[in-house]
Amino acid sequence: MTSVMLNNCKRATRITASLLKSGDNLAKRRYATLEDYKITWTRPEKVSPLSPQKSGDQGIDVDVKESDMPEIYRESPEMKDASEIVKRMFTLKFLPLKATNDVMKTKIVNRVRRYNSDVLSPEVGVAKCTTKILRFRKLYEKNPTNGRIKTILKESIDQRRHQLAKLRKLDYRCFEYTLEKLNLVYKPRPELPTQIAKKESLTRLTEKHCNKIVQEKLDAYRVELKMQQKNFYIEKAEKLAFIRKEEIECGLEPTVSEEDVARAKQKAMEYQT
Repeated sequence: MTSVMLNNCKRATRITASLLKSGDNLAKRRYATLEDYKITWTRPEKVSPLSPQKSGDQGIDVDVKESDMPEIYRESPEMKDASEIVKRMFTLKFLPLKATNDVMKTKIVNRVRRYNSDVLSPEVGVAKCTTKILRFRKLYEKNPTNGRIKTILKESIDQRRHQLAKLRKLDYRCFEYTLEKLNLVYKPRPELPTQIAKKESLTRLTEKHCNKIVQEKLDAYRVELKMQQKNFYIEKAEKLAFIRKEEIECGLEPTVSEEDVARAKQKAMEYQT
């Protein structure tokens, strides 16, 4: 009796000592973390609203050369009899930058205007905004710290987006025609502003990972069921043949036809391949 009590005391002492050693870990519970499932999230790069990727500009090939002459001078009667030196002085090479911008705007507007004197149609307004966007984007690339240029460019992009949305409601065919001629992609403003956050993104990644695990298990279970179907049809064909044989030997009318047996064998061969 004494030895039993002594052994119990020693056992209690060992248990107490082990609990004291692992006392820090008693209140800790081991949970699976996202790192255990190798789920990582990287914040996407923020795209500037002034970039062509956001505004929808795909680029317009406007052929404006230094040797071109503005229409107001080209159609002048005095220019026909002028010398080559005078004609050269009235080319874009020697005129202010505004003349080059006007020529570019005229060529872009001519792509979508309905008639020669059209200046108020919605598609002409879109073309004018596109010209302004192209012009100020070049200036912004040279002077990215200029706040005035940045503001004008942002306002022009928003104005064109508003005009395109309005044209889309009024005349969808004209809307598609304008996009095609100006090489644009319509990107409407999202209804609700969405902010990219780590918590929501990790939730979606975790859900995607769980769906992947479920799909893998379903695929494995589907393969297992197909294997069972193969064995089932093999066993079915054998039992149908046995039932037919027994009924014939007993002098009864067979309830199982040869077509039923052949059909079961055919099914078994299909699942073998």
